[in-house]
Amino acid sequence: MTGKFEPKTPVVLNPPKDDPITLEELAKANGVDSDKCYVAIKGKVYDVTGNKAYLPGASYHVFAGKDASRALGKTSTKEEDAVADWSVLTDAEKKVLDDWVTFFSKRYNVVGVVAGATNME
Repeated sequence: MTGKFEPKTPVVLNPPKDDPITLEELAKANGVDSDKCYVAIKGKVYDVTGNKAYLPGASYHVFAGKDASRALGKTSTKEEDAVADWSVLTDAEKKVLDDWVTFFSKRYNVVGVVAGATNME
């Protein structure tokens, strides 16, 4: 798919990895407890290290170190929405979530998958 989700500057990405990443490892990759900053969506872990928006005090830090699927689907930056379970999303919100997956997959390397993650649907 091309078009609205294409990055302004071309990005060269590594082949996606499917290494298991535990929830504890993901939680540490929050830009505070580690120099890494990861965001998971639908169980895939994206490396957003280097994007200042995910650092402490920035607008998307709530997603750092978490599977933020529900929040992204709801277009929410509330702490309580930054959870993996996206089964409660409406069809329209699931479409938004899929758009986020496309957006992230064109910009950030997939460094692994959340160990034991299910689609929650």
